[in-house]
Amino acid sequence: MTSPPPFPLAQRIAAAGLDWIVPDWSVPRGVHALVTTRSGGVSTGARATLNLGAGIGDSDDAVAENRRRLLAFCPAPPRWMHQVHGTGVAIHVAQRATTPAVADAAITCEHGVVCAVLTADCLPVVFAERRGGAVGIAHAGWRGLAAGVLERTVAELGSVGARADDLLAWLGPAIGPAGFEVGAEVLAAFDAVDPRAQEHFVGKSSGKWNADLYGLARQRLARCGVRNVSGGGFCTMTDATRFFSWRRDREGGRMAALVWLAPDGS
Repeated sequence: MTSPPPFPLAQRIAAAGLDWIVPDWSVPRGVHALVTTRSGGVSTGARATLNLGAGIGDSDDAVAENRRRLLAFCPAPPRWMHQVHGTGVAIHVAQRATTPAVADAAITCEHGVVCAVLTADCLPVVFAERRGGAVGIAHAGWRGLAAGVLERTVAELGSVGARADDLLAWLGPAIGPAGFEVGAEVLAAFDAVDPRAQEHFVGKSSGKWNADLYGLARQRLARCGVRNVSGGGFCTMTDATRFFSWRRDREGGRMAALVWLAPDGS
């Protein structure tokens, strides 16, 4: 398979007129990541234009074309997974599996293997080992975050030699605290693991709370030894021009967050 041209990823995305996001983090040469936005595709209606999620009511042809356009910026087809808001972690190797893994996170040490998650309000968390030995990614909605998907991802990275204190993490676009109103069951799920999680919930007169996914993720990462965390500050729900949001639209599309080690180390 032909690799993308050897120009900086952010430069290539900007040259294509896209507002996709390339993380601003201190990763070693050869680690690449991006998050798509709504721009650059062919889907119409609520899923306009770059919906990358299959099986959610969009045209199969539109999704296929959107994924083809994304592939122009990747060294290989992304390893899509069957996401279930759980804590399963797929370990991607060079040999592609015949069916998508049932998982909400993935890691790899293989160059040229693209780890990917789909989101539309849930938090994508991207990981890289500071020496470039491994990368990973997690789909962290409140259920997966409360259940420990980030801890499981860090543990799997540790199993391939990437220690927690050597990991860099970046928080991608998710629903912000101003838009994320939740019930008592969400507060209870986090409180059961760490009572300090209450710091990231603001009570409302309606008996609901506003929850800060970014703050909760940083707290969980710190608990398992990941100290170098950047990103955050987006809100998929309030920025309708740039992002899909399940809570806002219900019938909207899905964005992708991806990370990989360059095939040639560049």
